[in-house]
Amino acid sequence: MFRNAAIIGVGQSAYTRRPEPGQTTLTFMRDAVVAALKDAQLSAKDIQGFAVASFSLAPDAAVDLAWKLGLSLRWIMQDTNGGSSAMNMLGHALRGVEAGAAETILVLGGDATGLAGYGKVAANFNTATQKHLAPLGHGGPNGVYALVASRQIRKYGLQKSDYGHIAVAQRAWAANNPYAVYRTPLTMDEYLAAPMVAEPLCRYDCVPVIAGAQAMIVANPGRAPKGRPGVRVRAHRGSFNYDNQEGDGLATGISTFAKDLWRDAHVQPGDVDLASIYDDYPTMVLAQASDLGLVPGGDLARFCRATIGEQRFPLNTWGGMLSAGQPGGFAGGLNGITEAVLQLQHRAGGRQVKGARLAVATGYGMTMYRYGGTAAAAILERVE
Repeated sequence: MFRNAAIIGVGQSAYTRRPEPGQTTLTFMRDAVVAALKDAQLSAKDIQGFAVASFSLAPDAAVDLAWKLGLSLRWIMQDTNGGSSAMNMLGHALRGVEAGAAETILVLGGDATGLAGYGKVAANFNTATQKHLAPLGHGGPNGVYALVASRQIRKYGLQKSDYGHIAVAQRAWAANNPYAVYRTPLTMDEYLAAPMVAEPLCRYDCVPVIAGAQAMIVANPGRAPKGRPGVRVRAHRGSFNYDNQEGDGLATGISTFAKDLWRDAHVQPGDVDLASIYDDYPTMVLAQASDLGLVPGGDLARFCRATIGEQRFPLNTWGGMLSAGQPGGFAGGLNGITEAVLQLQHRAGGRQVKGARLAVATGYGMTMYRYGGTAAAAILERVE
């Protein structure tokens, strides 16, 4: 348990599908940093450490961005681990504060590649994609995860509507998130009638890429604004290239550390009040939830139909990336962490989960050849 480090402030920029002229990765990041500093009641001079993840930061690096933001630092890092980058940076920041390397660390992620720019990223994501997948016209991540979803449907006896329960429920949560790019209610009929992108994945199964940024500040819990509880991390774990891409993609690296994660946190899956699960595709939400032990008996169909569809378990209460949007894969994981913070501080407005005190959040991504090679998770709690 991290006793001397907590998340004391969060902030984000506007989210948009189509950036206006003058809106760049830097302007979105600036807005998120300003919001986080204001939320934590700190100034840029108070920040001693800085971590950043972004597809579109190049040719600049972390130190260039620190200069542009006016940060003078003694701790810095830049993460490139895809959808687990945010969770990975959180882990480093927590340990950095605990070890005394920096008293306050700003964690930042954002992108503004535009759809055309993201297409280039997807086609040249790594050498495996560039040399072996892109020449086949594989369709990017949508094509790869369509294969994973097909395998999951067959293995667990799922129906297309099971994924729909996740998409519909998350859209309902998004209605109360003013930052979400899609807030209009989604019905199951609309979900099932949506055009296919890569069978069996339809439009609402594929995360919309947006421009935007999010930030959070990690420091000693005593530095939290007066009268507001900090959010402490009871346990944090990560996994990288856990199976050398030799599995079927239906389990993630979370499966290698879930027991240790819950043991370290001294709680069980049934104790959490909400879950922020990295949701670039519903199929991967189910894979991570199952690995975490959130799916009783591994019955994915029942989890979708009963737990999500009927009981409305608080899953991705900001709308998930499927409705709120994905500000780049590197930065996307910050959505779930900052939402957990707001929920645990009871600041989530119309989407607030009553009495929330414990949350689990994950990151997943970095599609290496067949599926994601990185995964990380944390158990967060409200600190009075």
